This record gives sequence, structure tokens and C-alpha cells, in this order.
Amino acid sequence: MKVLALDTSSIVATVAVLDDEKLMGEYIINHKKTHSEKLMPMIEEILKSCEVSPKDIDVFAVALGPGSFTGLRIGLATIKAMAQALDKPVAGVSTLEGLAFNLVHCKGLICPIIDAQQDLVYTGLYQWHQELSKVMEEDVVSIEDLLDTLKSRKEEVIFLGDALEKFQEQITRELGDLAIFPPKIVTMPRASSIGELAREKVKKGELKKASEVLPVYMRKSQAEKQWEERNRG
Repeated sequence: MKVLALDTSSIVATVAVLDDEKLMGEYIINHKKTHSEKLMPMIEEILKSCEVSPKDIDVFAVALGPGSFTGLRIGLATIKAMAQALDKPVAGVSTLEGLAFNLVHCKGLICPIIDAQQDLVYTGLYQWHQELSKVMEEDVVSIEDLLDTLKSRKEEVIFLGDALEKFQEQITRELGDLAIFPPKIVTMPRASSIGELAREKVKKGELKKASEVLPVYMRKSQAEKQWEERNRG
């Protein structure tokens, strides 16, 4: 079973091709959010390098969010268009779960945090028990509320995600030695993780038609807020 997976939910654009348990190739660009220009060339290049054509792909996988509204739309539109054209199923995967999966079989709590602006973060809490399990539901919360929750647990927590750039010092102040920060290479999105989680969805029968797959925003975009403000005025 061949899977084409991608994640464009942040500044990182990443594409991967998997053939069963084998990672055939992965492409990651962590430089400027120009997904509309880079994504299709990345897909074309990785398929060419892996000697795979689009019709060889059995499942298309995509990060659903939360994350950048524009990035999510680009990634989802691309994967849905390819899947619809080829009449293939789609596996939608949580961006937060994909980040947590980067730390395969590690001990301790895993806490991905994605910058939601205005001192808010998209977050969840995960732990490995044979497979990755959810300890706390995904949500958008203030960094203060998240840290209060984690302090009450009194457990080691491994953090990853783009919000570390903004909040790492505050996390260290609040949690001290309970906060663990892995190398940056595993703190950013990886399409290979999205692909592996998609394979799990195949086993569980959780695939969907392209038309049924929707992004996970968790909050309204700035444009929507401004539109509502103008209409209220």
C-alpha cells in the first residue's frame, strides 16, 4: 500500500511517500510560508524520485490542523483534488497528533504546542502505550492555563511545535526540570508521521472520500473576526 502524505499547517512544507512500512522519500522545506508555490513542485519531484506515479498511490493523507488557516486550505485542496481525480480515499490526520508521533515510543507526556497568536496555543497531551494515545483532548488555550494544568500533573513533559520559539523560556520558568525540549529536528511537522498515522487509519477503517474531509481550525480566522466586527458596527 502506497501513501502520499503532506503537512502544510505551519511554515514547514513537508511531503512523504510510504510503501507499507518503508519510507520511500520525504521532502521538508522549513523556509518561508510559500506553500502555494512550492507544494506541487515538491509533490512532483518526490514522486519522480521514488519512481511512483499519482495513480500508484492507494491512500492520500493530509494534516487537517489546527494551524495556519491558509496553509491548511492549500494542503487540503491539493490532496482532495488528487484523490478525487484518481477516485482514491483520504486519511485526515490531526497536526498535533502528527507532531506527537515524531517522538515514537518515548517515555513521559508529549505536549505539542502550535502558536495560535495572542498568547494562545493549539495543544493536546499524548503518551505511548504500545500505540500513541490521547491523554488530554486537543484544544486552543492560553499558555498560562496549559502550564497550570501541566504543573498539577507533576510529571515530565516533552514539548514540541512552533510555539516553542515564543514560550520556551516561560515554560522553563514554570515547570523547571519537568520540561524537556528535544532537538529541533523532531519538533517540526514531518509528513512521514502523517503517513504512518494514515496507515493506522487504514487498519481501523477510518478512511473517507475526499469530499468528506474537512480542516480543523478550532478558532475563527482574523479575517472572520474583522468581518464580524464590521457587521456588528
